[in-house]
Amino acid sequence: MTEQKPVRVRFAPSPTGPLHIGGVRTALYNYLFAKRNKGTFLLRIEDTDQLRYVPGAEEYIIRSLKWCGIEYDEGPDTGGKFAPYRQSERKALYAQYADLLVSSGNAYYAFDTPEELETMRERLKAEKSDSQQYDVKTRSTMNNSLTMSEKETRRRIEEGEPYVIRIKIPAGETIVVNDLIRGSVEVKSELLDDKVLFKSDGMPTYHLANIVDDHLMEISHVIRGEEWLPSAPLHVFLYKCFGWEAPKFAHLPLLLKPDGNGKLSKRDGDRLGFPVFPLQWTDPVSGEVSSGYRESGYFPEAFINMLALLGWNPGTEQEIFSLKELAGEFSLDRVGKSGSKFDPEKAKWFNHKYLTEKSDTELAVHFMPVLAQKGITPDPAFVEKVVGIIKERANFITDFWEQSSFFFIAPQNYDEQVVKKRWKADTGQLMNNLKERLVQLEPFTAEHIKENVHHFVEENSIGMGVVMNALRLVLVGGAFGPDLALIAGMIGKSEVINRIETGISKLG
Repeated sequence: MTEQKPVRVRFAPSPTGPLHIGGVRTALYNYLFAKRNKGTFLLRIEDTDQLRYVPGAEEYIIRSLKWCGIEYDEGPDTGGKFAPYRQSERKALYAQYADLLVSSGNAYYAFDTPEELETMRERLKAEKSDSQQYDVKTRSTMNNSLTMSEKETRRRIEEGEPYVIRIKIPAGETIVVNDLIRGSVEVKSELLDDKVLFKSDGMPTYHLANIVDDHLMEISHVIRGEEWLPSAPLHVFLYKCFGWEAPKFAHLPLLLKPDGNGKLSKRDGDRLGFPVFPLQWTDPVSGEVSSGYRESGYFPEAFINMLALLGWNPGTEQEIFSLKELAGEFSLDRVGKSGSKFDPEKAKWFNHKYLTEKSDTELAVHFMPVLAQKGITPDPAFVEKVVGIIKERANFITDFWEQSSFFFIAPQNYDEQVVKKRWKADTGQLMNNLKERLVQLEPFTAEHIKENVHHFVEENSIGMGVVMNALRLVLVGGAFGPDLALIAGMIGKSEVINRIETGISKLG
């Protein structure tokens, strides 16, 4: 019986810009898989593409994962027994493996210039060829070590002529990728091109560095996005060329736009009215700012809970999971094959659920700075009562002011539509009469206010709605807010009387 390898998984982003929520989900699934299987989760920065490197992107990735609570066991800032965890710092390592492939006959040197490559593509296009790639059919016509003598090849290398190293894909083979989510995928080798493994600038491409590092770091499972599925046959073939055991592969379904029409991309961002990045990102070149979930008021727990269910199904009706609960439940066999539509309203729903479960004390701590910015410094105990009343009506802390401003300041104006509908010629006199009754009321509590308004309505033979709608208008400025007696009791008798008098004065 084969001994079970320890579970070791990695999240390996490229620092070419901000981390998309699809990338966060990939990191999350790797993290959850590691936790469920008592394994190790590591972060590796794949920065071999120096032309696309974006300053600040690596730091952004690390900050994002930490905000989400996705803690890695090994990484560029934490170290580990397989350090370094930046591919640019492992540069010297890859050349020997590229040379190993050449010496074993599984790769070759190619000296083709960009112009020669373009000429080849144009020729194939003119010939109506199905593909215009550098492969088993075309390499015999190109400028490489397969078409020239060993002596000529050595001369060119020694004279410093630029070259790349390409994989030599054989003809007539079937490459099988066993995917834990999609099952067995078979690809005929003739369909693959001879990908560049080592570039003329002395850096490996993703394909080589990825395979070498996964092997050396003892990665047991490669869990990554569906966009890498076309590369999987090449990677399986590379493992075979090296004589290494390949890890198990799992390719995650795409995150789709809300209408299901295509992949949710980085460019969709604020264009669709919601963030696609965990944290706010400022482009270092253009200065363009893209919104983030953190800055938009989302709790990291809600954000992670929402992401976990975009592609994974727990098999029950449960929707609210802590990170610890997710780690206990997660399994790859419940990850779907088809793409998952992102629903921005459902994302808000998750945040609402987490907000309402938080204590009034914690929410008040978050709300106090908002009030301070408006020059309001109330008693924290009063703020706790307020958030306890209005939190069911809010999705975000930022909604609190709109839902509760009337607890702290008198309305500055009145909703015109409500005035038109609710304030009649005799309403001012009616409010004045109610005011005279409320002046005498002791104690001025919600219960007593409600009881006295009922008596007032009965004594004057008028509808409850007539009184309450007008009173709500002068106290809060519109037709919104929680229980009116509760509002009145909390702001106090003096403030209620002042607001009634101001309303009568302004509205006539």
